[in-house]
Amino acid sequence: MTGRCRACSGAVLHTVLDLGMVPAADDFPPSARPTPAETTHPLRMVRCAQCELAQLAEDDTVAAEPRGVEPQALRDQAVDAIARVDAAGLLRGNTIIEFGSPHGGSWLPLLAERGCTEADAAQADLVLDCFGIMHEPDQRAAFAARAAAVAPDGVLLLQYHTLAAIVAQRQWNALRHGHFAYYSLHALSSALADAGMGVTTAWEFDLYGGTVLVAARRGPVAPDHTVLEILSRERELITWESLRRLQRFVDDHVRALRNWLIDAAAAGERVYAYGAASRAVALLSLAGAHRGLVAGVADVAPAKQGRRMPGTDIPIISPRELIAAAPDRVLLTLPDLLGEVSSGLPELDGRWFLDDPRGPRKGGVDDGTPSCYSIPTATPPWAARGQQFTSEGQPHR
Repeated sequence: MTGRCRACSGAVLHTVLDLGMVPAADDFPPSARPTPAETTHPLRMVRCAQCELAQLAEDDTVAAEPRGVEPQALRDQAVDAIARVDAAGLLRGNTIIEFGSPHGGSWLPLLAERGCTEADAAQADLVLDCFGIMHEPDQRAAFAARAAAVAPDGVLLLQYHTLAAIVAQRQWNALRHGHFAYYSLHALSSALADAGMGVTTAWEFDLYGGTVLVAARRGPVAPDHTVLEILSRERELITWESLRRLQRFVDDHVRALRNWLIDAAAAGERVYAYGAASRAVALLSLAGAHRGLVAGVADVAPAKQGRRMPGTDIPIISPRELIAAAPDRVLLTLPDLLGEVSSGLPELDGRWFLDDPRGPRKGGVDDGTPSCYSIPTATPPWAARGQQFTSEGQPHR
């Protein structure tokens, strides 16, 4: 393909996943706007042969996604992450600069409780980016900007959804417009090195099936054993072959969801969904979902209510409207929300189904998290050599 790598300007980019023409993932039209008026846009992931960054090939969308409400799972993870960083002695100094994410949420209030204040200068002792940098089309410039904001003895904390989790858990619909990069620690380390920084340590979390938070310092630094362990695992998990398998998983996932929806309709059961998430846009659109199969998608964000899912006529409603509808089944588009919605919407107990690449599966709560994505083990789920897990936490046979 033509074009240059967003991080290293490498000229050799290989396509690993192509979803064709799909609606913009950040354009939730008003319900009154006719569906035929929508445009579709190419959606393709490529990988640089030089620095190994997986990235969005092109993006001609211009819509701004209505601001969502930060899920409890993200808030809980932020508390956990800050505690781990503090325990490692890396909450240094007392000034901070945060590069935010358009999806909402901030760690600043939590860090303020630990004595950090927003810097009134160009540099800070602590620079934070939580899921923000993936939204930058120019990855080289984005890494340079974050490195420049770090004081000489400061620390950069950067959190990302790992490519290893996307591959191991078949999360092909993590590919979306507006998300320009999908990081392995190899690619991230390379981009940071080009910006004059080195990764010193990392922490792993179950969020989104596999999230990594790295700490980086100025200059060449020696990575610790955790970093080396993640890098080693990645070499086995992320290969050209495993990346290209994502293409096959698209058809499998779409077919499984379509059949599940048709079977429910044939049985006279009314299906709703919860979570007007960007990753549900391509899935519902490619599955040919419509109001006859999914009567509505509930979302807690007021800015999304009264709109509809792109490429479909499915309205976005409030959680209260979802309860009033008394659905037979509720498809949870973001499994990380299971604990939150189960406790917050007890009226729907027993009706939750988790969206899964093999098809929707019954959702249950043991420890407040969906065990198909979060199992009680010292090894993160995405590191389990590509295995998928049942709701009881056992590998699929």
